[in-house]
Amino acid sequence: MPTELSENERRFRRSSLKLLEKNVKGKIILVTGAGGSIGKQLTLEIMKLSPKRIIALDNNEFSLYNVENLINDYFSEQIIQDKFTTVNASVTDVRRLESIIKHYKPSIIYHAAALKHVPMVENNPGEAIKVNVKGTINLVNASIKYNISNFVFVSTDKAVRPTNIMGATKRISEQIIQNISTKIKNVNFTIVRFGNVIDSSGSVIPKFKAQIK
Repeated sequence: MPTELSENERRFRRSSLKLLEKNVKGKIILVTGAGGSIGKQLTLEIMKLSPKRIIALDNNEFSLYNVENLINDYFSEQIIQDKFTTVNASVTDVRRLESIIKHYKPSIIYHAAALKHVPMVENNPGEAIKVNVKGTINLVNASIKYNISNFVFVSTDKAVRPTNIMGATKRISEQIIQNISTKIKNVNFTIVRFGNVIDSSGSVIPKFKAQIK
């Protein structure tokens, strides 16, 4: 049976929700990597907090199709039409990124797009640098150019004393953002680190399920 929350825990959740609503409600939000495990959940949670519009960006058409289906399960057709947009694009394409930001005018960017599967990244280091580092630089520069109020970089626990290329590319991106944030004051830069996401694509849980089956 689920454990009943204490009054302090309930109070904390209420205050956290109010804080989230304050930063999302009525605002235009851009989520990169929206079709990924973290990006998809971010997109859903943000939609629940009544943004003016959320732009779900991913370079994978099938991933965008999946996140669209997820949103369809939770919201009415009218809400989706008014508040939800999918955009098929890559963070490595500077011109496309700038045109999207210029057109939709988001005030907050959640940057979750990345090559994250460790063995794949080890075998394709050039692509990892292009997407994870240069893609982040592209978004940071666009955020400064178009006066984005908040930029949230979704990093990983593997950036702590990295032992693989994926962690190293994320750590480099963190350092770039930390350095720029000391010089640029019109954008509020934030970095968050995620650990392993249960049941995410490429995680061990789906592999165990397949083996059991």
